[in-house]
Amino acid sequence: MKNLSKFYIAGEWVNPISDNMMPVLNPATEEQIGTIALGNMTDVENAVAAAKSAFDSFRLISKADRLALLNELKRLTEKRFEDLAQAMRMEMGAPITMARDAQADAAIGHLQGYIEALEKLEERYKLSNSDILIREPIGVCGLITPWNWPINQIALKVIPALATGCTCILKPSEHTPISAMVYTEIIHEAGYPPGVFNLINGLGETVGSALSRHPDIQMMSFTGSTRAGRAVTHDAAETVKRVTLELGGKSPNLIFADCNLEERVTASVDECMFNTGQSCDAPTRLLVERSCYEEVLEIAKRAANSITVGDPAQEGNHVGPLFDQIQFKRVQTMIQKGLDEGATLLTGGLGKPEGYKTGWYVKPTVFADVSNEMTIAQEEIFGPVLVIIPFEDETEAIAIANDSPYGLAAYIQTGSAARAERISSCLRAGSVHINGGGINYGTPFGGYKQSGNGREGGLMGLEDYLETKTLHGIV
Repeated sequence: MKNLSKFYIAGEWVNPISDNMMPVLNPATEEQIGTIALGNMTDVENAVAAAKSAFDSFRLISKADRLALLNELKRLTEKRFEDLAQAMRMEMGAPITMARDAQADAAIGHLQGYIEALEKLEERYKLSNSDILIREPIGVCGLITPWNWPINQIALKVIPALATGCTCILKPSEHTPISAMVYTEIIHEAGYPPGVFNLINGLGETVGSALSRHPDIQMMSFTGSTRAGRAVTHDAAETVKRVTLELGGKSPNLIFADCNLEERVTASVDECMFNTGQSCDAPTRLLVERSCYEEVLEIAKRAANSITVGDPAQEGNHVGPLFDQIQFKRVQTMIQKGLDEGATLLTGGLGKPEGYKTGWYVKPTVFADVSNEMTIAQEEIFGPVLVIIPFEDETEAIAIANDSPYGLAAYIQTGSAARAERISSCLRAGSVHINGGGINYGTPFGGYKQSGNGREGGLMGLEDYLETKTLHGIV
């Protein structure tokens, strides 16, 4: 952790210009585990200058050499795998088994997906009219990532920048800087030229805004709340730079009576509570066909009650705490809102689970008899809270599912393949998961409506970092 209080600029760990510091806390113990600096405008200027200077040469590196660097990055990521997992266990409370199986695994899975995509990418080819089309790196990229899937989002942004010949400045969440520090050390050891990758910590309203407004940055890629995504877009507008956004969600999960209810409802509850509900694409609205509604309530209650809350340092299939006190208070406020709005509390509720006085632990909570107009059905809670809404038929289910400002993901549980296809075509969401089907590495990820724009992962994830040039008159 010797580099935690420093920034990585132009290939070196440097002392920040800013003297504004912030403690890093373990959400399970509430103990301080480190300190980071919060950068200022001068820190941003230094990082952008390094990236701009490095771009002149890195953009010319051949595809073969970029692939060689990515393969070395993969080798070293595998070597530091446990360090990444333990970092996310400490800084955000991800249970260590899950931190390995999902959080850290993303660093390798997305990297392999991008390697395969780059191998297939045609960077120069002739059109049918004999003109030449060239794909070139867009330039210097500003990358802002969240705390809930720290390395997953870093990998989805940093790797395509490096793969396409761009240079970049990463601003990770100030709440999860340890995993970003480890990943930076991996990039450094892989041998990327100085200035190609740079890391600065800081707040969104200072460092994030400065990156978004900077005239020497050609692209901003942001993952976080819809509110913050609007701010990035607004700040970037003056310089007309490209902006890609992966924002919030309130994903519907449609349960039909013809599915295996015990299996699919139990899995749906588990999916909602995974990562302590802190996933933008979590299936937090369970829409249930009226004919099986009462049975589903029994299964959902039983499934939620079987979920254990536990110490992130312990192996096992349990959920950990929320990532900080502010989020704990927000989730408590939303649970109270659900009670005030008249929803039926099926299980869970206010306060911490029994036996937990320290740490930001929350009871896995399920509300029944929810209407889609309620606040808990419309706003992203970002905690282990599931709302259950009944529907009469497919038409009403689709209408409820689409009645949301978000469109990141949707889920369908049905025994009919024809129904799954029919409903999928009507849902306004970037991905549709059918009967537990999960998204694979290399598949593009992103949403409709206020869930953002652009796609991350695989070939489409590379395209956001590329410009198109055409040549005319070459024989």
